[in-house]
Amino acid sequence: MSTIELRPNRSGQPRAFIAGTRVRVQDIYGLSELQGKTPDEIVAALPHLTLFQVHTALAYYFQHRDEILQELREDDDFAAAMRAKLGPGPLAAKLKSAD
Repeated sequence: MSTIELRPNRSGQPRAFIAGTRVRVQDIYGLSELQGKTPDEIVAALPHLTLFQVHTALAYYFQHRDEILQELREDDDFAAAMRAKLGPGPLAAKLKSAD
């Protein structure tokens, strides 16, 4: 049984997930590399994951670093395009009106 599986996102692009979960490898990357959480802290935050799964996701990230970072850029570009097309969401509008 593989610990990492590729599944399509909503746009049909393949994304790496921890098998049997809805947690993407890029989510684990974000928690570890961007938020500075240790694998133990990630498991504490996501208790349905095992330490093995977190380490496997990090190993996959480091083996496919350029690919994962490109996926993150694509996701950011998609979100920016949606914001440009649809305008600010209800929360952004509410926060702006509170200023």
